[in-house]
Formats: sequence, structure tokens, C-alpha cells
Amino acid sequence: MDRVTSKPALVAEALALLAAPACACDAQGMIWAVNEALERLLGAPIEGRTLPALFCERSVPQALHETALAPGGERRWSGVMAAGAREVPVEVRARPLPPDAGIAGATFVFGELPGTGQADQRARLEQAAVLEHAPVGIVVTLPHMVKSCNPRMAQMLGYDACELVGRDPVEFFFSRTQYAAFMEKAIQVLAAGELFEQAEIQLRRRDGSLIWCRIRAKAVDMTSREAGTIWILEDVTEAHQALIEVQAIMTNASIGIFFTRERVITRANSSFDRMFGYREGETLERLTRILYADDQSFDALGVAAYSVLGQGKPFEAESTMVRKDGTPMWARLIGYAINREEPAKGTIWMIEDRTRQKCDEESLRNALLENQAILDNAVLGIAVVEHGRTLRCNRKMEELFRYPGAAIEGTSVRALYPDAASWDEARRQTRSDFAAGRVHMAEYQLMRRDGTRFWARLSGRPFDLAESSGRSVWLIDDVTDQREAADALRRARDELEVRVHERTAELAGANRLLQAEIVERRQAEARVHHMAYHDALTGLPNRALLSERLDRAMLAARREGRKLAVMFIDLDRFKTINDSLGHLTGDHLLKEVANRLCKVVRAVDTVARLGGDEFVVLVPGVRAAEECALVGEKIIGALAEPVRFEGRSLHISPSIGICLCPDDGEDVETLMRKADAAMYHAKASGRNNYQFFAERMNVAAARHFELETSLRGALERHEFTLFYQPIVCMRERSVRGLEVLLRWHRPGHGLVAPDDFIPMLEENGLIVPVGEWVIRAACEQAVAWQRTGLPAVPLAINLSARQFMQRGLIESIRRILIDTGIDPSLLEFEITETALMQHGQQTLETLGQISKMGIRLSIDDFGTGYSSLAYLKRFPVHKIKIDRAFVRDLESSSEDQAIVAAIMALAGSLQLSVVAEGVETEGQMDLLRQHGCAYLQGYLFAKPAAAEEIPPLFSRALR
Repeated sequence: MDRVTSKPALVAEALALLAAPACACDAQGMIWAVNEALERLLGAPIEGRTLPALFCERSVPQALHETALAPGGERRWSGVMAAGAREVPVEVRARPLPPDAGIAGATFVFGELPGTGQADQRARLEQAAVLEHAPVGIVVTLPHMVKSCNPRMAQMLGYDACELVGRDPVEFFFSRTQYAAFMEKAIQVLAAGELFEQAEIQLRRRDGSLIWCRIRAKAVDMTSREAGTIWILEDVTEAHQALIEVQAIMTNASIGIFFTRERVITRANSSFDRMFGYREGETLERLTRILYADDQSFDALGVAAYSVLGQGKPFEAESTMVRKDGTPMWARLIGYAINREEPAKGTIWMIEDRTRQKCDEESLRNALLENQAILDNAVLGIAVVEHGRTLRCNRKMEELFRYPGAAIEGTSVRALYPDAASWDEARRQTRSDFAAGRVHMAEYQLMRRDGTRFWARLSGRPFDLAESSGRSVWLIDDVTDQREAADALRRARDELEVRVHERTAELAGANRLLQAEIVERRQAEARVHHMAYHDALTGLPNRALLSERLDRAMLAARREGRKLAVMFIDLDRFKTINDSLGHLTGDHLLKEVANRLCKVVRAVDTVARLGGDEFVVLVPGVRAAEECALVGEKIIGALAEPVRFEGRSLHISPSIGICLCPDDGEDVETLMRKADAAMYHAKASGRNNYQFFAERMNVAAARHFELETSLRGALERHEFTLFYQPIVCMRERSVRGLEVLLRWHRPGHGLVAPDDFIPMLEENGLIVPVGEWVIRAACEQAVAWQRTGLPAVPLAINLSARQFMQRGLIESIRRILIDTGIDPSLLEFEITETALMQHGQQTLETLGQISKMGIRLSIDDFGTGYSSLAYLKRFPVHKIKIDRAFVRDLESSSEDQAIVAAIMALAGSLQLSVVAEGVETEGQMDLLRQHGCAYLQGYLFAKPAAAEEIPPLFSRALR
């Protein structure tokens, strides 16, 4: 027989000579050679299977990771293989195949680990059960890789257990800098063989949310980081939040709260310090004797309080105390033992300043005594009446009706009237006045106990105007003499009274007109004042009122030694909504934003509108920048919910710039300017976030302003130009289309990056005229190419969301088609998913009109927005473009490969063409070919080029 000479055959022959189980795999982990020892170990033929498929489910993620790394260098790890229903722990040694082997891959030799008896297996199962059900997260890591973890660990970070294995732990931290600092501190402890502990650290979950964890760690082998580290993590987010809430209660409580141990103050809130006139923290570690006027008061309260607190009961008392300046204060004290089982551990006290209430009570007692003295010595009869009976009266009342002491009390009021008719008339008038909320005043002839009559003037009113039939108070004066004198004079005064009455009526009319004019003028002044200092649409303070409040807040901040925050808020893409849906929708959105901002801030904060979509939140009393970050998060969360109006769901997000006084400035103009600069930085950082001011932002803001100023005249100065990038057919490597790309030649600066100026065009509305110029210039260039004999290929032109919703778009396109004479089938408009889904039926109608012209439509950046398949299948779309974000890591990311496969399947079911953007390597091209993608675009074939560089591309195949 001839000797085997091929390299793969030599590898297989070498494996057969090994006594240990072994196999060889290609670069994808597919087994192409195996020896008998491995098949005996697993009890089944395995050639043609993948290496990870030989392992138990919990070992598969690590096997996948190690198999991918084996062709690049020697590897060594442990795992559990599946031999039917039996589990076999093994140690795996991998070595890459030599370069002259004729195939890329590696050989794997398996050594069975000791301890496979039933007792050891039972111990491993028990250990696995403990890890499986442990209430804390447990994870084993190698350098820059998660080796294994329990379900609780994966749950805490928002992953499945198999997804977490193989990841770099840096993904769970804010940044690499934070991770590096944490690991440097941990390694110093672990390398010494000690237990590493950290009470709190903030980690990032898969969805971006944050949790607080307590961490303990121990190195498996302190001499080698490669041996791995065991980490135990406990989620303490709720405890951390509870601590913050307790601190907030202490800080914002209106009553004084302080803690003592052995009558020494260990902690106190700001209300306590203010109440007693001390600076913040000045009372700490001082004996509570400072709160009392003398030693006797201090000792007496201690005896009374601690005898009760020692029994585990709360103590309550009112006592006279003194402020720092020696002024007395009447206080109400409530004390509780922190631990009722061990009162010596300390006491929490709540204290309320009742000095004013005590003064009011004393004033009330004095007033009651004075009122009683007035009643007893009054020259008028005074009575309290309820349900037609006299409940109480004064001595003058008894004298008027000649009743002995207290004899009138309890008698019917009817007995005071001479006949039933006068009694009924008095009751009728009284009910009428009381029901109308008026005091009843009238003169009646009344009857004394002995039957004599006299004229009395009565004045009565109910105690409660809302209860006219309830208890009432009456004043009674004997006016018999006055009435007789009045009768004598009345006849002489009749004529004079008539004249006086007429003149009085004239003066009253003039006075009413004058009063009405005064009221109207005051109302007008109030309206003018409100309009001068408030926004007409939202009712919020305007720039003038904000400036006044900011001045006052800065003075208060300097006086109290605290900081002041100015938060400048600009609504992202508000102009797009306002322009496309109308000002009525925009106004509704602005009012809703104003309402939400007012709800999430404190009552002491100020929310103002400067105009347009710009708001400012003034936050006084800030201790640290973290408080502003919490306010920023609340604002972002409040505006995340969609605004529903006229059947639409409007989505809006804020860009927030924050600056602090006095850190960033000490005058209104500086603070507003720097907050505005920070806001622009937030927009440049992706919108829907907040940024604190830094000095570099001044430079960035100046550059942004300079760039925007130059951009406004760029179209008139003919500074824009078009570049073209080929869309290549995969099979023929020939140009099948050109994507039109806008470029800006800024004089003295060269080409400006599209990401620097296109968002500005979107924001200031210039995208509409510039976009129309792009369509026209591209059509004219295409017609010019055809005249030179170049083949006609479609031009792919991007339509922005704002341009797409512009009402004159259809007429503009139709006019360009007529003016240039281009075949509409050679135009293809690319629209993002967000623009497609934003306006539903209106979008569908616009797309229908474009499609009827013969122009083709495609979806750009597919997969990065949000799509409704119910709408997608109704849109007249012919092509979708896979975003470069899914192509960039296609060779190494199984997730991106799965997304590309899903997009291709969706496109196939909807009969859509697919173009992949950003193709830069042969490996990416091969994977896209495997998934059936027919058209590609990227630097692998050609970079974007000017119009004069395009014709040569048609004469050769692109490689």
C-alpha cells in the first residue's frame, strides 16, 4: 500500500497513534478527524459534528469561545463532556495546526479529570445546585473573560447565563477607566491572597440601567491570574435607594430631627440647626445641655425622658428651650429609642417650635376673658339663639326684658313679641336675609315680661353663613326714645331727605362708575404685568422674570454657601414636528412639555420658557453636581412618554446643558451662555442626554456658531458639491447604481465632514432648499453622463425626514423631472425607517404619489429604527439597505450575522432587493454572499468620488 503523504491525512494518522482521546477541527470548529479513544469515551461516532456539540449545555459557551481562539495559539481549559446520559469532566489542551498542514484549524487532546466516582459526582451536583439557587450572583472570571456564572448573576445583569459567559467584564462598567481603576485596587488585595471586599459599586445592566452591588472576591490561585477569580455580588440597589430617601427626609423635613447617644448629639438635620440658630454641623458631638436654659431644666428632662425610653416606650413632652443667642423657645419633643431592646444605642428626637402657637393660645385666653368682660358690661342686649330659643344672654338683655338672672335662657323667642303676626314677619325677614348671607337689621316692637311694649333695634347674623338655619347671635338696643324723637323730626325732614336722596343717588352712580373704572384699570395693569413677565403660550416665567429670579437666587446662594444650577433645555427635532404637523400641534406639545417639567421639579425651582423650544430650569440650594444629574434624569424620563394629540403619538426628547454658580460663573449672562454651550454639547453627543459645562465647550460652541453662520450662505455661494459612491452587483462586480452624497467645500477649510454640517441643515430648516438642489444637480449630472455614452444607472438620493414632510416636495420633484428630462425610473429615493413610520397615513400618501411618478423607493439604515410590518408591507418600497452597523463586525459577531439573515429573510418574503452598506473586507463580502445579498456598497469597491472620477468605474470590474 502507498504511504499516506497528504498533510490532513498525516494529522489523522498521528491522532490514531495517540492513547488519549483526541480530534482535529477546522477553523469553524467542525471535526474532520477523530481517534478511537475519543469515540470510546463518548460511546458514539462524532466525525462531522462540531466540537462545542460534544459538551454539556453549561460548558457550551466556554467551548465556543475556546474553539474560536484555538487556531491562533495554544489553549488549555476544563469542561464537562456529554457521553450519552453520563457527564465526563475533562481537561482540554488545544494546539493550532502548523501552517503547512493544508488546512486552518487545531488539534484537541482530552484528559479525563480525577474524581469521577459517585461520591464526587454527587458533591459536584450538590455544588451545582447551590450555585443554581444561590440568592447572590456568583461568577468566575479569567483575565478579560467571564468563565462561568450562576443564574442569579445573569439575572442581576439582565442576561441569560449562556450569554454572559465569554464576555469581557468591562462591559458591565461605565467605562474602561472605571474598570481599570477597580481592577487595580482588587488585584492588590487578591495578589496578597486576601479576601477583596467593596461595600458599594455601580454596575451597568444589559439595558443600560444601573444597579448598586456589594462585592467580595477571592483568587483561585493567588500566584496566577490565569487560574481565575471567584466573585460574589449582592444587589444592594434597594438599600442604597432607601439610604438616599432617608437622607432626603432628613434634609427636607420641616421639623428638627436629631440623634443622641448618652445625651450627645451625633447627627442633626438642617431644620434643627436653623431652629436653634446654629451653623450646619456646629452642634455635632456636643452635649444637649446647650439646648436648655440651666442645669435644672436639663437634668429634669433627662430624668423624665430616659425613665420612659428605658422601657422601650416613646417619650413626649413640651418644654422651654433656648436658641444659640439665648432667646427662649417653647418646643414640643418626641423621642424614640433607636433600638427598643437596647436603649443605650441611642435616641432619635423630633422637635417642633411651638413658640408661636403658645403665644396664640395665650392671646386666645386673654381674648376670651376680655370678650366675657365686654359682654357683662355691654350697653346692648346680646343673645345667642338656636331653633327659636334663647341659649345664652348677657345681663343687659335680662334688664331690657325684666327677667331675673338666667330666667330668659331656654325660653322661646316668640314670648318676646306682642303678637303672632309681628313674630311671623320678623321670622320671614330674618330667614330671607340669612339665606342671602346678609346681617339682619330691623326695628320691632317687643314685649317685656310684665306685658309692657318698647321699640328695639335688632341686629342678627348666623355663626356660620353656610348654615343659615343654625345658631345665631343678636344685638338688641332699646330705641323707644330715639324712635319717638325721630317721628317728631321726620315730617320736618321729608322734603330735605328727598333732595338728599336724589343727590345721593347721583353721587352713588358716579361713584359706581369711578369704582368700575378703577377695577378695570387695575385688572389691565395686572394683565400687562403678567404679560411682561410670563410666556403667553405656557404661562411660565419668561426671560425677564427668569433673570430677576436668577439674580435673587445667586444672592441667596452666596448667603447660604450653597450652589445654584442653571439647566438649559432644548427639544430635539421639535422644528420637524412643528413644520410638518403645524403650529397647533407644536403649541400643544410645548404646553405639555411645560406641564411635565413643572411636575418633576421641586416647588422652589423655577421653570421658564425663553421662546421657541427652549426652556430653563433654575435649581437653587444645590450641594453637589449629582443632584443636578438626578434632575436631568427625571426630566429625560418625564419627556420619554409620547404626547398624544389628534390621534398621533408625538415623541420628543431633551438636550440639557447644566452649569453651576459659582463654579461656572457669577452673573446671569455668563451662566446662561455656558448652560447654552453645554446644551449644544449634549446635542452633539447624540441628543436625549444632559452635559455639564466644561471650558472646552466654549470653543466648541464658538466653532458651532461659526460653522452655522458660514453654512447659511453656502448654497448661494455654490460651495456645495456632489460625490457618488458605486452600488456593485455581487455576481458581476459591475456598477449597478450610484448613491448621491452631499459635500461642502468650505473656503479656507476644505471639505467639512457630513456629520458636522448635515444635522445643522436639519435643525435650521436649510435641508429643504439644499435637498432640492441635490435632487436637481444629481439629475442634471445623470443626463450629462448619458449624453457622453455612459450606461444609465439609477441614482440613490437621500430624503431627510424634514424634507420628506415638506408640503411642496411632490411639486418640486415633478418640476425637476420636467426641467431635466431624466427618466424617473433612474431615480431612487432613500428614506430612513424613522421618517417612514413617523406620520402613518400621510407618509403612505406621499410615498404613493412618488411611486406613481415612476421613481423607486428604498429604506435606508434598515434595522436601526423602529418598523411596523403592518405599514411596511403597504409601502411601495422596492429595496432596503442594511445599515453599516450590522456589517462592521459581521465576521466576528454571530448576533450581526443573525440580524443580516433575518433582514434577508424578511426582504425575500416581501420581494425586496437588498443592498449592504459599509463593506470593507473580502470576509464581509463572502458572508453577505452566503446570506444571498446581491448588491454591495463600500470601500472594498470604491470610495465616494467626484463626478469626473466616476466614468472610468464603468469600464472595469470592481474588486
